[in-house]
Amino acid sequence: MAAIYLPRAMRVGAGALDQLPAALDQFGLRRPAILTDRFLAGSGLLDRVLAVLRENGIEARAYGDVIPDPTVASVDAAVAFVAESRHDCIIGLGGGSPIDTAKAVSVLVSHGGSMQERKAPHQENAPSLPIIAIPTTAGTGSEATRFTIITDEATDEKMLCTGLAYLPTLAIVDYELTLTKPVRLSADTGIDALTHAIEAYVSKLANPFSDGMALAAMGSIWPNLRRVCEQPDDHRAREAMMVGSLQAGIAFSNSSVALVHGMSRPIGAQFHVAHGLSNAMLLPVVTAWSAPAAMTRYAECAHAMGIAEPSEGEQSSVARLIRALQDVNRDLNVPTPSSYGINEGVWTDLLPVMAEQALASGSPGNNPRIPDTADIIELYRQAWA
Repeated sequence: MAAIYLPRAMRVGAGALDQLPAALDQFGLRRPAILTDRFLAGSGLLDRVLAVLRENGIEARAYGDVIPDPTVASVDAAVAFVAESRHDCIIGLGGGSPIDTAKAVSVLVSHGGSMQERKAPHQENAPSLPIIAIPTTAGTGSEATRFTIITDEATDEKMLCTGLAYLPTLAIVDYELTLTKPVRLSADTGIDALTHAIEAYVSKLANPFSDGMALAAMGSIWPNLRRVCEQPDDHRAREAMMVGSLQAGIAFSNSSVALVHGMSRPIGAQFHVAHGLSNAMLLPVVTAWSAPAAMTRYAECAHAMGIAEPSEGEQSSVARLIRALQDVNRDLNVPTPSSYGINEGVWTDLLPVMAEQALASGSPGNNPRIPDTADIIELYRQAWA
């Protein structure tokens, strides 16, 4: 038996952003607080959102100081802004960071306390201010998940916080918002979405519903991942990536992520590597290590991605999958931790801490092959090279 959790409503497709006022009206929401980052606040997109709302009689207040990889302090600053007025919902506009911030702010404004006391394994299920997610990247899938990631700057730990309170009420998924994204961001967020789909499918918590979403996501993402980097204005490829990211988010929200994500979060926290990029650094190495414990599942990933034929043997299919993941990292110029510029001595010294944080997140326990501390340290060493 699987428990399935989804946003109450999703508007998906070109021009979905223009449907935001009507979607809010469905829920009787009239006083949103918009949380976004400085780039989007200055890009014209925030002004467009405010204008769309204003034209429909909805006056919103906007906060434009969300930071990448939100911290406890940055969330508290956004909480203070929202608390200044009587808002009935929180809009997260942007990539994973604004949406994750919106989720955390919704809970803290509604219930008080701190994010530290809410990190996994705590489950936050009490109803909070409705969250409206408007993603501008095809990657995190945060618009459809019951998770948020907040960094505790006191300990350099990326805290996984989970529960129904973080699940958006409404998702506005408009692929046209991704058309102007740079190649590096398109590549990193695309591999992030692919990682979500693969990990959801091989997770020990996978179920028939999440399987269907994960396989569909892989089929949408893989043929278009290079395409959106080579031809950024290809609408069909951008739409496929955006839908695939949404499907992958639904998949892992109703299954789980696994070892790649468990190991990725400490890299982001310790070295400020973007989440999608740290996933990309790890995906080939972790897949090669994990695959012997779930050959059938990984082979089916290769089939869904069109890398191998279903008639091909499992071992050959999995070998093709691992090579394909290595090749796409090369083609999309994904750096290793070394070529990214991380100091080798610092990296080596932090390996025990990163391994401890990875295990503490709980995600490695859902991996088909469950690692111990020594295994994770060795995988970090392999990823370094």
